[in-house]
Amino acid sequence: MSDRLQQLAIFVRTVETGSFSKVAREFGLSQPSVSRTVAALEERLGVKLLTRTTRQLSLTDAGEALLPRARDALAGVEEAESAARGADRLSGTLRVALSQGFGARQIVPRLPAFLDNHPLLKIDLMMSDLYENLIAEGADMALRLGEQPDSSFVTRKLATDRRLFVASPTYLAGRGTPKTLAELGRHHLISGPSDRNEQNWTAHRDGIAEIQPVSPRVRTRSTVGVLACASAGLGITIASTWMCADELASGALVELLADYRLDPVAAYVVFPAGRRPSQKARAFSDYLEMTLAAEQ
Repeated sequence: MSDRLQQLAIFVRTVETGSFSKVAREFGLSQPSVSRTVAALEERLGVKLLTRTTRQLSLTDAGEALLPRARDALAGVEEAESAARGADRLSGTLRVALSQGFGARQIVPRLPAFLDNHPLLKIDLMMSDLYENLIAEGADMALRLGEQPDSSFVTRKLATDRRLFVASPTYLAGRGTPKTLAELGRHHLISGPSDRNEQNWTAHRDGIAEIQPVSPRVRTRSTVGVLACASAGLGITIASTWMCADELASGALVELLADYRLDPVAAYVVFPAGRRPSQKARAFSDYLEMTLAAEQ
């Protein structure tokens, strides 16, 4: 990377992360080197780009004007290099934020075929059940399940999947199998990250919506935790077939209330606001849309 492009790249990431130390780690530089690079860019342009205090960095008017153009310039260089190599010659590192459960069960198994087609590409799987700040963390894209409330991001629906009620045979043997949604009120329930602050579970039978107030005995913020709890016999939960297919196939979990229909869950790709999605991010999104939809 030329000195000018490196200056722009370091400036952009400094603004996005708000931290010289984070940028230093990303670029393999010392923190003073990052600070000197931003200062050199300011000197070359003859303007102040950042206001530095002990607690934060903030953009000046000149910095505000430069930021979107710097992002476009960096994206343009990447696009030009990718075009010269050809669409099948993606390179660099693709950084993808995604949950641990969905990542391990649905995304990782799809990676070998994608990476075989793009031998110059590396991938950084930022797997966490916490929703990171995509821009600050440097993610090119995120994969999310469920509706995306933040309209400031660019989102694209990849596919939808069926959700169902599940429990372990051990739990059902000890507590009985509910036949109606209302009977869930007498059972131990497990809630997961998709429930958030929901007080009710809603399902449809014969085209009629039924609503059941819920008071879960076990709550977890991890989908993997939900399935572990259900498999251990702690109660009844709701899961997508994306997540529980292995447990259903092995018999660790079984479906119940099969005559009810739950709203499906959608998988989305989310791109950071203020950036044009990179060619490698678009290519991976296209691949996931094709392969996820093929299983529906």
